[in-house]
Amino acid sequence: MAESALMQNNTSLWKRGLCWAVLLGPLFFLSYGQVNQFTATRHDVGSMVLGWEHAIPFMPWTIVPYWSIDLLYGISLFICTSRQELSRHGCRLLAASLIACVGFLLFPLKFTFVRPETLGIFGWLFQQLEQFDLPYNQAPSLHIILTWLLWLRFRHHLGKEARLLSGAWFLLIAVSVLTTWQHHFIDVVSGIVVGVLISYAIPVENRWRWKRPSEYAVRLAAKYCAGGIVCLLAGLWIHHCFALLWSAVALLMVAAGYAGLGVSVFQKNNHGDVSLSARLLLFPYLAGAWLSRKWFSRRLSLSNVIYDGVALGRFPDTMVAQVAVLDLTAEFHKGRRKTEHWEAYPLMDLVVPGVRDIHLAVIKLSQMQQGHESVLVCCALGLSRSATIVAAWLLSEGHAGSVTQAVALIKSRRPQVVLTFAHLQVLETFSKELQCQISP
Repeated sequence: MAESALMQNNTSLWKRGLCWAVLLGPLFFLSYGQVNQFTATRHDVGSMVLGWEHAIPFMPWTIVPYWSIDLLYGISLFICTSRQELSRHGCRLLAASLIACVGFLLFPLKFTFVRPETLGIFGWLFQQLEQFDLPYNQAPSLHIILTWLLWLRFRHHLGKEARLLSGAWFLLIAVSVLTTWQHHFIDVVSGIVVGVLISYAIPVENRWRWKRPSEYAVRLAAKYCAGGIVCLLAGLWIHHCFALLWSAVALLMVAAGYAGLGVSVFQKNNHGDVSLSARLLLFPYLAGAWLSRKWFSRRLSLSNVIYDGVALGRFPDTMVAQVAVLDLTAEFHKGRRKTEHWEAYPLMDLVVPGVRDIHLAVIKLSQMQQGHESVLVCCALGLSRSATIVAAWLLSEGHAGSVTQAVALIKSRRPQVVLTFAHLQVLETFSKELQCQISP
């Protein structure tokens, strides 16, 4: 029965992949070709070329990796292992074509180098390309956008060594747009930016969720929004400073998280991994959060055992003493940190978790504590988010008879814990709900 269900699922995915191919193929040739032909008739087409680009060598053999993206494009539609992955990947490819064509129409640019005559098989490949492609669809480079999106899918399904090989090949594809004299550098940069934005806006694993924020969360959202606007205006004023504009986008997205999108802005999965797209887009904020954690954790111990193998601590740097980790941060990526078992229940920093989130996190912690000798419950510094969940766990397991006792026990082990009146209130509410569940 299981094998039959698996075969049916594979067949269904192959049919869906074929449907996506039938949709995307003609759409690409129609939209890309028509926009290229139309731009060729315009008189307002300029160019943006940096001086050093004239030193880029023309390398005819790189037409092979350049063309290979067409084959990889088709294969990518048949390697997905779930309907959600396939539909999100298909939507990404669809968005790539549409957004690139809009960019070509709004910001028309022309490639300016005259490609030398090429003979042999490489020359034939260039001839096939020239029959379809005119030098007017430049920024953002659709080739670069697709290279990014396709690499994300292939790396998800490959082992370590194969992932390195595929990464090298996709890098060669990206470089080939310059060495085949198809694109200028501005096209590459804009293509990378658009590719990251598409993969972030259409996540494969996660989904966007909104819920009504608390008053304190709204105040935090306003502060981050103000910071984002300041960075945006400064970036525009200082000759379009890319670093400031990047910081503006990151801060505005974090502001959206506090305004209601919550932890979905970080795209962190249950295994503790933040999506690569989120790590790139939010890098200025994440770098600031990392520096803040390093600075404020200077005098904090990594962890302190609270009760029965459950330890409370800050987000670990590398090695973890405990067998398992319950990671409550939304902003930090697990990466290569070594532990046998890592589970994540992301919570927004600086915001008091809701009762429902506390219930779910406590259930996860109870299951982990029963299955492992020791569990580290961590947030950025191990002072608030993680302390709240450990206090709720002590109440649910009967290790503390009241919120006051639970907090006192935690502070006796980790004195630096910071639980505000709002934290204590939500713990009291949690405690009352526990008592209602126990009472007949």
